[in-house]
Order: sequence, then C-alpha cells, then structure tokens
Amino acid sequence: MAEVSLRHVVKRFGDVQVVHGVDLEIADNEFLVLVGPSGCGKSTLLRMVAGLEDVSSGEIAIGGEIVWSREKKIFVPPEKRGLGMVFQTYAIWPHMNVFNNVAYPLQNRGVAKAEIRSRVARTLQFVQMEGFENRPATKLSGGQQQRVALARALVAEPKVILFDEPLSNLDAKLREETRKELRRFLSELQITAVYVTHDRIEALALSDEIAVMREGRIVEIGDPKKIYFNADHRFVADFIGRANLIPGKVTALENGHAVIASEIGPILGLNSHGLVPGNAAMLCVRPEFMRLAGEKEKARNLFRGRVETLVFIGEAYEGEIRVGDRLLTTTITPTAQLAEGDEIHISFDPDHCFLLSA
Repeated sequence: MAEVSLRHVVKRFGDVQVVHGVDLEIADNEFLVLVGPSGCGKSTLLRMVAGLEDVSSGEIAIGGEIVWSREKKIFVPPEKRGLGMVFQTYAIWPHMNVFNNVAYPLQNRGVAKAEIRSRVARTLQFVQMEGFENRPATKLSGGQQQRVALARALVAEPKVILFDEPLSNLDAKLREETRKELRRFLSELQITAVYVTHDRIEALALSDEIAVMREGRIVEIGDPKKIYFNADHRFVADFIGRANLIPGKVTALENGHAVIASEIGPILGLNSHGLVPGNAAMLCVRPEFMRLAGEKEKARNLFRGRVETLVFIGEAYEGEIRVGDRLLTTTITPTAQLAEGDEIHISFDPDHCFLLSA
C-alpha cells in the first residue's frame, strides 16, 4: 500500500490553476524528491498533503486513510494526519530553549512528562544535539537550528515527514554535510519522506525516486540514475543537469543504438525510446562524458573543435568547445595543457549519449 497517494489533485487560486491533475504514489519508507523550477507548484503540492492548503479537487490518502476528498466530504486536519514537517525557515520559536522546541508537539498532545523527557533525549541524541537542551534558540547556528527543526519533526514518530527546501538557508559546505546526515537519519529510521527542492544536486543525492515538475504537472518520475542518465523528456534532461542537446534525424540502427545525422556530423547514441530511421531526435550528452582524444584515434563520435572558453574551477576545467557552428560544454581534467584558441579533438562514448524524441 502506498504511504502517500494523490489522485488527480488540482489546485486553483481564483481563475489560475497552479496544479493540474497530479497523480502520485509514494511507497512506504520511500524518499521522494519533488524537484522543478520556482513556481512550478511543488511547494503547493506539499502543503496540500500537509493540510495547510485547500485542494480544489481530487483525493489525498496517507497510510491508506483518505485525508482529503471534496467528493466524499472528507477533511482530516493537519495535526491528525500523522505528519512531521520541516520548513525552509525552520520555524524555531525564539523564546524557547532547544528542549521545549523539540518537546512542543508532545506537550501539545498531553504526553506524560517522563515520556517527553525520554523521547526528546533520544531524538536529540539521534540528531547529534545532546547537551544543547538548555541552549536558547537564538544562540544556535543555522545548521543547529536545522537539526532542532528535524528533531521536532521526528519526536512525534510521524508516519510521513515533509520537507520544504529545508537546506536553502545554509551555506554550501554546511548544506553538503547536512545532506549526508539527513539521508543517513531517514535511512536508519525507515521513514517515508517527501522533499521539495529546486536544487538538482539535492534531488540526486537524497532521493530514492525523483518527480520532476513543470507548470503544475509531473513531467517524469524515476530513480536518480534513470532521470540523470536516460531521461524520457528534453525538459527533464536539461533541468536535472548540464546537458549538450544536439538535434538531428535517425538514419540507422545499431544494436540498441541509433545513428543520427546532426549539424556536427553523424553521432551514435543509446536508443532506449525505440526511434526508427526518419524520426527526428534530440541527442543528450553530459559534459563529464566528453573527453579529449587523439587526432588519429579510432573512435565513434570523434570530432574536431576549437577551445572557445576555459575556466579553472579546481577539480576540473569547464570548457566550451566549438564544433562547426555549435558550442559544446565539457569538463576537462585540470592537468590538461590547454589554452583558449587551441584546436583539439573530443570524443564521447555512445553508451553515455542518449536519444530523446525531438
């Protein structure tokens, strides 16, 4: 049974429809990330699951229990849905210390004081905040506030926990560290999670499944490797990572691959969508799968180009290579002896190129 189920969920603000008939099934103990550009409806969808936003039409169920259905006249209030939620702003109460911030959901339910002390202590230890019980909330760093917000969401032992861009206020290094911790926490707890972000790195690093949204619709759902390496849609391929997209037409088939005629020459790529000769196609190749090659190397997808730009970023160079009239973005080893204006050859493995329907 799906832990969270959405059936043809619609949201309108007046005459403007912002969520268009979303169907979504999230399995027990699954970590699903909703990702998409700003304004695509992902936070609105999350708030409807939480009960913080009215649903215009459709049905939402949590743990097999319907919590919203206009047709059946069912509305379960947020506090009775068995959910935890971590917001972008953390919503830490400044007038309370750490203990009382975390204990609040249990105090609100009338849990016995001894049980509260035990569960708060256990949860703070889990998020590595033991010893901070009496620390005023105003004396916490951003990372510590995020841990307290997570502890408060976990202490009531929810069936599902919802995250609305919880790491966006942290600096880059702390965000990377907290991602790893959050993934570990939820894996150990075996808890169902729905996580909203517009950050593709977060989506790939945290998720069991990714749902990519655009203009109020879910465009594609899949595991991170499927979404990154072999997306079904051009928008998804382009949004979820840097991509060179090269249009062309299929001219031949070769053992699960297809040859497309393109403006830079024939290119061989994976043909997982069953395109046939004559079909228009879009080939996608990630910058990290393009490599420098020797002029006399015998390889498929070998092209001569000119280095237009070269930017050193530490672990690599980011370069733009002009092949014919097209600029291709690539990642080059930092030990390469290159300069802007150099003539080079580049190659990309057919197994790391994939074709999309144009």
